[in-house]
Amino acid sequence: MRAPLRWVLWDVKDTLLKVRASVGEQYCKEAERVGLDLSPVEVEAAFFQAYRQHSRGYPNYGISQGLDGRSWWMGVVRDTFSRCGVQDPALLNTVAHNLYHNFCNSENWEVFPDSQKALEHCSSLGLKLGVVSNFDMRLEEILRVCGLLSHFSFLITSEEAGVAKPSPAIFNQALLKCGVPAASVAHIGDHYVNDYLASRSVGIHGFLLDRHNKTNGPNVPRKHLLSSLEELPLQLKEHLV
Repeated sequence: MRAPLRWVLWDVKDTLLKVRASVGEQYCKEAERVGLDLSPVEVEAAFFQAYRQHSRGYPNYGISQGLDGRSWWMGVVRDTFSRCGVQDPALLNTVAHNLYHNFCNSENWEVFPDSQKALEHCSSLGLKLGVVSNFDMRLEEILRVCGLLSHFSFLITSEEAGVAKPSPAIFNQALLKCGVPAASVAHIGDHYVNDYLASRSVGIHGFLLDRHNKTNGPNVPRKHLLSSLEELPLQLKEHLV
């Protein structure tokens, strides 16, 4: 007899919500406020170079190396604008500080049209909800200003956990909070490795959200794939009894 479903865990970015504008546009908008006139295309290219370098050198916000999310992100922003020719340390610090804090504003985020209803439907089925996200400490405030926070019993960010998906350790922390076996938990996310494979590696019912039909090959059974969150309730009902 299989264990009935009791919890649904959620990824957040690109699953429930997405960044509204490109990084280049957001960063240039902030730069304009301090008198800088830069190209969004150039800034975006510089950002991805800086992001990759910091991610390799200081994975998961550099937690194991004594950093935190704020200092890590400010380093990425300073490096981004340095690559675009901005050298004034005070200016770099100002822009980095402003971008870090302004990223919590609701106007920077767009909640997918199917997110709110899917969360409400899960709750109506008697399921409890939690978050497992490779994100920093700002996630709680972002969910609050986007009107989603009240749906969740707990949040686990990779900054708080000290470990990031796809490590099974972050899902094991979530299972401790759920207080039920992995077979009574589902996880919804958009990343094949970080969400689908990682959750299933600890026995959780992982579902892959593929909004843009990017999943190729036979690696994911059709019953584990979602093209939108509107399909989720029907999938979950199969695991409720």
